[in-house]
Amino acid sequence: MVQTKTISFSGTRLKGVVGLPASKSISNRVLIIRALSGVSFPIGHLSDAQDTETMDQILHEFAQGKTEFNVGHAGTTFRFLTAFLATKAGSQILTGSARMRQRPIGPLVEALRQIGADIDYLGEEGFPPLCINAPQFIDNQRVRIYAGMSSQFLSALLLVGPYLPKGLILEPEGKMVSSSYLKMTMDLMRQFGAEVEEGEGAIYVKLGSYRPPVPKESGSAENIFEVESDWSAASYFLGISVGVDEVDLFLPRLYEDSLQGDQAIAGLASKFGVGHEYVDGGLRIFKEETGEEDLLDIDFLEFPDLAQTVIVMAAIAGKTGFFTGLETLKIKETDRIHALQTELKKVGISFRQLPPKFSPHSKKTFYTVNGVLDLAQVPTFATYEDHRMAMALAMLATKSSLQIENPSVVKKSFPKYWEVLQGLGFTV
Repeated sequence: MVQTKTISFSGTRLKGVVGLPASKSISNRVLIIRALSGVSFPIGHLSDAQDTETMDQILHEFAQGKTEFNVGHAGTTFRFLTAFLATKAGSQILTGSARMRQRPIGPLVEALRQIGADIDYLGEEGFPPLCINAPQFIDNQRVRIYAGMSSQFLSALLLVGPYLPKGLILEPEGKMVSSSYLKMTMDLMRQFGAEVEEGEGAIYVKLGSYRPPVPKESGSAENIFEVESDWSAASYFLGISVGVDEVDLFLPRLYEDSLQGDQAIAGLASKFGVGHEYVDGGLRIFKEETGEEDLLDIDFLEFPDLAQTVIVMAAIAGKTGFFTGLETLKIKETDRIHALQTELKKVGISFRQLPPKFSPHSKKTFYTVNGVLDLAQVPTFATYEDHRMAMALAMLATKSSLQIENPSVVKKSFPKYWEVLQGLGFTV
């Protein structure tokens, strides 16, 4: 029997403090950096997302001598661990859920093999599970990798770069996707002492090592790294704000100089009449009339994890949108394009791909969203084992009661999501 959760909101005003999870993107990268450094420095405000807990647990198990690991649905964890384990002695088996075994890993494996990694596929070529053996490093530091599938492949390579025999020269090929996450990786590496430089068509990582963070305050006894809140999680509250009349929400630990590319949601929300300001170590959001746009034109190439949020925001606001940069959505936790098309159709919203002739010169693939919400019947939304489907579709509750199937899927990135909604006045 499929578990469902009914969600509704009868008010017209949102006010309060939103308890956001820490950034799992930053947390996962810092966990790998700490493991490579060999120094067990403390990490403050570490994400409680299932992905991060899985990463932390597996790194501890590896340190204790375990050799077989199952990441479940955690894609980032699988990719980062593939590179991490490829630099280590012994043989390890890395696997995941049925969906994980359908998600490609071939480009990363082939890139690692270019520098002497010894990795075997235990099932279908190009997909998990993997047997990762001790490397036989060769006299090569230059690695070419296709950059159009997942920036996490590149981040995984960069993170281990300082520990390769000659460092790393990474040459991305093809159109880069999610480059903001690659910038996050490089910024974090530099914070922990790695030398990383961008050149013409390549990224250079010098042979070296990571060091614990330097205390921010003089006289501080601990070298502690504090993780900022998650902008991807924050996006749902900017999205929910579209569907109500008044908003006064405060989201702690969100900064103007954030490492996260999904900070772009603050600017995108202004297209829907949701304003923001950085105050008191966080973000305050409110309704505003200036800047709202009727016709949306957004490229998600730099921040694809915001696509579901913004597309549902468009449905709530009754706006027509033209969206591109969605290439990676088909290989996420589910095929998010198909999932959005199927679920939004239930409430009268069309989300479809436009024919190639729509943009003959740019060669981009465009999708459009339009229609008027039809909530005469209480919709039941499937979530496809995808946390972002559940959280984005729940935003529609500002307009009508709805049901979410398998609501526990949010534990992947935001375990307390339903509790936080309840605290803001939603019936959950």
